[in-house]
Amino acid sequence: MASRRPVQRELPDLTGSRAPGNGTSRDQASRDQSPRDPSTRDQSTRDQARARVIVAFDNNRLLPRLLGEHDIHLALIEDRLGIEAHAHGNQVILTGPGSECAIAREVLEELYQRVAKGQEVGPGDFDGLIRHGRQPEPGPTGGPAEVATRRRIVKARTPMQSIYMKALAEADLVFGIGPAGTGKTYIAVAYAAHCLERGLVERIILSRPAVEAGERLGFLPGDMREKVDPYLRPLYDALDDVLPPEKVKRDLDSGIIEIAPLAFMRGRTLANAFVILDEAQNTTAMQMKMFLTRLGEKSKMVVTGDPTQIDLPGGVKSGLMDAVGLLDGVDGIRAVRFETADVVRRDLVQRIVAAYDRANERAISAAAKPVVAPASRSGGAQSGA
Repeated sequence: MASRRPVQRELPDLTGSRAPGNGTSRDQASRDQSPRDPSTRDQSTRDQARARVIVAFDNNRLLPRLLGEHDIHLALIEDRLGIEAHAHGNQVILTGPGSECAIAREVLEELYQRVAKGQEVGPGDFDGLIRHGRQPEPGPTGGPAEVATRRRIVKARTPMQSIYMKALAEADLVFGIGPAGTGKTYIAVAYAAHCLERGLVERIILSRPAVEAGERLGFLPGDMREKVDPYLRPLYDALDDVLPPEKVKRDLDSGIIEIAPLAFMRGRTLANAFVILDEAQNTTAMQMKMFLTRLGEKSKMVVTGDPTQIDLPGGVKSGLMDAVGLLDGVDGIRAVRFETADVVRRDLVQRIVAAYDRANERAISAAAKPVVAPASRSGGAQSGA
């Protein structure tokens, strides 16, 4: 039997208050509405803003997959939206501010439909829909954007990720700029796999500057691929997540997926390819110019980086922000800027990034303050004879 859409209904006000003419005299109602006690009036406003919503589901057998083990997904809804959520039979009862309950209801309905279609849902799906529900929908279909690959459907978990996915679909050159954990590299790899599987490109080319993060690794043994593998491991991990591992290995061996160190890109024309340059904050301005001008016919290029994690020698200007500034407004180029609020790796990472951002802002503010010279003492007391 096909599952039906969940039915929700709002319960009547159970606070016990009655309107005038419903067993309460007009004078009594007037006294109840008197402004003589502001705290009572504020409490009344809060009570009116609260709602109690029941979301009912037809198929009880789907609820364990929807709500998670020990109702962990309901706990996430409570934490994110500041409401109470309880499962009772085939129902979920939501209590709290009306606007937040409405978001929770929409999230549960959407994810119930996914479960009914045989899809798995996890905390990231709940978190993503809640983030989208709190902001205007930027996705091309009015909801979270998505990228379909052979192994999974990658859905945007923040409104900025939806904007990013839309930019990847519309522009030939996209800059993804922002802190770690915002999904800028993972989504770029997923979209590259999507294009490869649909024949939109013939190959994927992955590149990354071989700059050590403040360390000296010394001589690395092996052939070229083995030497650059440590630098490109995050890209490999993303590929293995969106494509079958055996296909990744096969395509690496055949050259359909190519590892191209940035230093060896000069002189090439990259046609019919999806090209990704990761950790681009560690390129120089000349390296960035060289890389961008490799773009050939029927190709897409994505450049990702975090301007706060530059490992270049002191005094060397990063090519990432230089290129973003120079190419601002150029047709066919988009720059998507992620913020700390877009971090989806985990809450702790978001707090770490925020702490570093605050420290950086304080340092910039302190450096910008003018140095005030001490006032000279004129007309002071004269020395005596």
